[in-house]
Amino acid sequence: MSKQLKNLIASDVSSRLSGVNDALLVNVIGLNSANTYSLRKELRSKNIRLLVVKSSLALRATEGQPIAKAFEGGEGSLAIVWGSDDFVSLCKEMVEIHKKPEFEKCVPKGGVMDGERLSPEKVEEVSKWPNRTQQISMLVGQILSPGAKLLSQLNSPGGKLLSQIKKKSEGEEGAADAAPEASA
Repeated sequence: MSKQLKNLIASDVSSRLSGVNDALLVNVIGLNSANTYSLRKELRSKNIRLLVVKSSLALRATEGQPIAKAFEGGEGSLAIVWGSDDFVSLCKEMVEIHKKPEFEKCVPKGGVMDGERLSPEKVEEVSKWPNRTQQISMLVGQILSPGAKLLSQLNSPGGKLLSQIKKKSEGEEGAADAAPEASA
């Protein structure tokens, strides 16, 4: 391949990956064409993009970008996977896809998160973290918990007082109703 052609491909890869800070590298070698099509279709439905590129070419294309650390020391062709709602969701999806029998050869090989290179073991570990939606849910629960506790503590004495007032008023009405019947 000529140097001019390599530079054109590198600039295309660079433009596709511009603005991508977190991504995974997966090995898709060994998937047949039907499984590759199914994999791409499934990823596309989850807003995840996949690009197969030679590691040395990707390293050249991403030079100076945070994602470049993912390709250091890489050999051969790898698929770059990025997108999804957040990086943890992306890791979860790729680990789950690897567990499916038709995609068992789609193996996570590492990646980059916040400029830090990830090993395949670290990708597995990140996939067990709570994703953005789960973190927001936990945070909202922690924020609302003291307010709910305070509300119940404020309502408790008022509820007891209301109950006593209601019993007292029912007791006086019952006594007033019983008195006229006795005199008749």
